[in-house]
This record gives sequence, C-alpha cells and structure tokens, in this order.
Amino acid sequence: MRRGERCFILGANGAGKTTLVKMLMGYAWPVYGAEVNVLGCRFGSTNLVELRKRIAWVSPCMQQFTSTEWSGLEMVLSGIDGTLGLFRKPLETEITAARELMARFRCEHLADQQIFTMSSGEQVKILIARALMTKPELVILDEPSVYLDLAGREFLLNEIAAIAAKLPDVTIIFITQRIEDIMPAFNRGMIIADGRILYCGDREQVLTEENLRTAFGLPVRLVRNRAGRLWAWLE
Repeated sequence: MRRGERCFILGANGAGKTTLVKMLMGYAWPVYGAEVNVLGCRFGSTNLVELRKRIAWVSPCMQQFTSTEWSGLEMVLSGIDGTLGLFRKPLETEITAARELMARFRCEHLADQQIFTMSSGEQVKILIARALMTKPELVILDEPSVYLDLAGREFLLNEIAAIAAKLPDVTIIFITQRIEDIMPAFNRGMIIADGRILYCGDREQVLTEENLRTAFGLPVRLVRNRAGRLWAWLE
C-alpha cells in the first residue's frame, strides 16, 4: 500500500482477516518465507513497541485484553501511550481532548463507566476514540461495526468516511465481512479466503458479482445505491 491509500479487506469468517492484522501489528509471525514491512519498518529489526504508537488499531477482539478496572475515559486516554488502560496521571489538555473525541462518537456519557459493563457497541466506540487520541500514520479498522445495530453502524460508517476525507495523508485499512460496509472512500482492496488473496486491485475490479460468487460460494447479485455503496442479495 502507498501512503494515504484507503484499502478494504473483505472475507468470510475464518478467511484470515484478523490473523493478517495481528501480523501487521507484530502480535503474530509468519511461520516461514515471509517478510513483514510496516511504515518502512522491517519486522525483526525494529522496535515494535514504538511502531505500534504510530498505528491506530480498532478491533472487537481488543476487548478481551481490557481490564475490568478501566473507565471509558481512561481507556480513551490510554491511546496516547499505545497501551490498553491508563498507567499514569493524564494532563488536563489530554483529558479535554479525550472528552471531545468521546463527544464526537456519542460516548461521552460512558466516561466514568467501567469498560466491562458496557455493551459491545459502546466498547467499540470507546476503542475508536482511543485510536484517534494520537496522530496515527496507519489506521486499521478490523470489523468495527460488527456489534452495532443499524443506526449505530450507519453513524460509524459515516464517521469513518469523514475521517478518511479529513486525513488525506493517513493510510486506512478497513476489514469487513459485509460488502455494504465498504464505503466509496475505500477505492482499493482485496478479497481473501482460506488465508490467501483471491483478488486484489481497484475497487471496481475486485467487487464484482463473479469474484464474490467465487469467494463466498453463493449466487451473489449486487445493487449499487446513489451514494456508491454496494449491497448484496442472492438469486
């Protein structure tokens, strides 16, 4: 990927999407034959702790690593240090910035609530606000809308599109199993299955009925709405 690109990764459950992300973050390693380079850093000869501070990662699977003691505000503030949870006293300016981000994603009312008492959708909003506390060079959104209801999902997708528009130099990877979640801003991407890339390239070349039928093994038909989003239905 080139700097500033918006790339989607589409695949069914078990296709290897999250495993790929864990490799990009240095939490999983290829068994053999592969070299991983992220933001110009070659894994095996770079400081992964420092590299992760340049990457904003949002994934529902992060929730399993969150301690029950952290509040929503503390979790958002922890994004500054690239940790899951706050381990120092924050500055007043940092608290103000965190509260402003929480207000943007409609989760400011969760500031004092413990993470483990929140719904899955509320936790995802907290994690997105956390991810944007720094100025990341790479944003990885790993199925961020999977636990959201219809209204919450549409709100989040519109916010992601707005982030893509406002941060032209930031590279964004959007991972999903739902075709309709891929906003028009994501103009390049790939479809993966069984741990392999089936198709890769420009959006219009990748998201075709023929490719989707092969990838998912279903008689998929596509409908495009006026906003440019694609919706799938079965014959």
